[in-house]
Amino acid sequence: MTDSRSLLARLVAFDTTSRESNLQLIEFVRDYLAEFDVPCQLIFNAERSKANLYATLGDDDRPGIVLSGHTDVVPVDGQPWTLPPFTLSERDGKLYGRGTADMKGYIACVLAAVPTLLAKPLNMPVHIALSYDEEIGCLGVRSLLGELEQRPHRPVLCIIGEPTELKPVLGHKGKLAMRCDVHGAACHSAYAPQGVNAIEYAAQLIGELGRIGTTLRAVELQDQRFDPPFTTVQTGVISGGKALNIVPADCRFDFEIRALPDQDPRTVATQLADFAQQQLLPQMRAVAAGSDIQFAELSAYPGLATDPQGRAAQLIAELCGSAEFTTVAFGTEGGLFDAIGIPTMVCGPGSMDQGHKPDEFVSVAQLQACDAMLDRLATMLHG
Repeated sequence: MTDSRSLLARLVAFDTTSRESNLQLIEFVRDYLAEFDVPCQLIFNAERSKANLYATLGDDDRPGIVLSGHTDVVPVDGQPWTLPPFTLSERDGKLYGRGTADMKGYIACVLAAVPTLLAKPLNMPVHIALSYDEEIGCLGVRSLLGELEQRPHRPVLCIIGEPTELKPVLGHKGKLAMRCDVHGAACHSAYAPQGVNAIEYAAQLIGELGRIGTTLRAVELQDQRFDPPFTTVQTGVISGGKALNIVPADCRFDFEIRALPDQDPRTVATQLADFAQQQLLPQMRAVAAGSDIQFAELSAYPGLATDPQGRAAQLIAELCGSAEFTTVAFGTEGGLFDAIGIPTMVCGPGSMDQGHKPDEFVSVAQLQACDAMLDRLATMLHG
């Protein structure tokens, strides 16, 4: 079957949680495209346990349009699902299953559009790009983009099919996730001044992060297209200590910066590292010379801010039937495509209000609307 609902059922049945392999899904897509004589390039990770897929419909002798999506999904562990997460279920006009909204629904529509796209000669190629490990930092797509950079013709538009209820999105914030390890010196809590309390110094660092975050809320730094309209900083994970009567030698915390597209999140990380170096480490090492504070990057991706007057925006407006461009709070792989010179918009079926949640769903109406959008793309490219 080549309709989007049937294809979505097949895609949902593959457990492509980021910790698992996505190869069964990729091989299914490869074999499906082979039925239409569409060749695919697979780009594997180092362990060959996961792969990106890149396929081209039409002649690759001119700039084209990329339809891009990620194949991995977030875990279902601990979530109160009332329906089987890896079996597509339909109820009251909604299609339930992990990844239906984020974002196998879009991938299913793209695959369903292949026969229509190939029915007549295309005046520009259509590329299908599927990636892995988007949910844990947009990791897999980077090797795919490395391949695209070597090609002679740069696409004129990339459509990232994250769930936006098919509203055209031109921007989102970038993200930098960091880990901080504070190493002090342990001692009996009765002699606390003889030790270096790693938790207390970590608390000072977290407090400094909060102060930095407050400065980023200044009106002159805001961009009202985004919600919230400023760069945000938050600490999400912290661990440390062994027992209440032991001054803790170690503490670790993870923090993130979600930055407006025109702001560099590494500026925040640098400010915090300077505070640690100049203010805290001298105090710590005055008590214990081996004290240290180390920072490590966990993941990062750039923001996206596509020109609303550019050709890419005009194309997506024609496809969506709307030039009311908006932004989203969540991140995508779009900034990475944009960074290598491929203008990118975000537009896909479903809503992120359902993404990552138990009983995730996409409505049948949204899937049909995405099918119609891709039919309009075919008509445009057959003209």
